[in-house]
Amino acid sequence: MTGHVAIVTGANQGIGAAVAETFAARGDAVLLTYLAMPPESHRPDPSTPARYAADRARHARSGGNTVAVEADLSDPTVATRLFDEAEKHFGKPVDILVNNASGWQADTFKPTDRDTFGRVLAPVTAAGFDHQFAVDTRAPALLIAEFARRHAARGARWGRIVGLTSGSPQGFPEEVSYGAAKAAHENYVMSAATELAPLGITANMVHPPVTDTGWVTDAVREAVDADPHWLGVAGPEEVAEIIAWLTSDAARRITGHRINMR
Repeated sequence: MTGHVAIVTGANQGIGAAVAETFAARGDAVLLTYLAMPPESHRPDPSTPARYAADRARHARSGGNTVAVEADLSDPTVATRLFDEAEKHFGKPVDILVNNASGWQADTFKPTDRDTFGRVLAPVTAAGFDHQFAVDTRAPALLIAEFARRHAARGARWGRIVGLTSGSPQGFPEEVSYGAAKAAHENYVMSAATELAPLGITANMVHPPVTDTGWVTDAVREAVDADPHWLGVAGPEEVAEIIAWLTSDAARRITGHRINMR
């Protein structure tokens, strides 16, 4: 039993769910967030705000060390509510924050409506930008700020922040707003690593490999297997293992890093 309390966003499926389950298995109390939508909306037309589908039966468990909370992370007031709910439910402060949720949508500057794998693409729009950055950039920033504020107020000396990213500084073709929002999220985390180190908080980013969270088709798997850059399609639990290590005592001197998985 580690005795830590974690918030994991977007944890109703995929990597977030695997992280929440890994934390709970090692003895952490976990507040996991989700946003309910029909399962078929997991990869929606990008003209619709992309939101994770809720698997309530699997993740709204009644066990004493987990609680599932529906939260629209595009709402700027959500950060405070999540910390309040975690403290109320578990009776202890949050000392682990994993910003995993995404408002994923595929958009492009190109005059085309399909990506390399035939998925629907949308043009870059103000509405698409606002939604993508609200969930993937502003929400993590506000959650980090709330985490740091409460941590400092109680004089705590142990804390862990992990964000998830995709793409690279060279951009993310065919998912351009998503890539840009993740790059901004990464920049916030690097700033947090420097600013919060004196408080005993580490902050790192994880760049997962191609991970099968329900979207990987045979064509995608074949492309990954043929690309020497990758070591094959990963399972969500493999990413969760890295995040679990980064939020352990063993990683106490690892901060300000982007962990690139292959």
